[in-house]
Amino acid sequence: MQHLPVKSRIIDSVYFSQEDGQLRICFKNGEERRFAEVQETEVLAMCEARSPGQYYIDNIRTRFRRIAA
Repeated sequence: MQHLPVKSRIIDSVYFSQEDGQLRICFKNGEERRFAEVQETEVLAMCEARSPGQYYIDNIRTRFRRIAA
């Protein structure tokens, strides 16, 4: 998994695997969420968004299958 830089009030770090499309998001409150089959373009858009946390809420959380951490 590749670590991607992100500046966010709620997201601490983002990891993405191009091989299988797994996305791992670590939140500043200590929670971690993993998603499957995420497109790289979506991950990059989230990391580069003005508000990565809001992008996650609007575009990642509801559209991609969550997997156990």
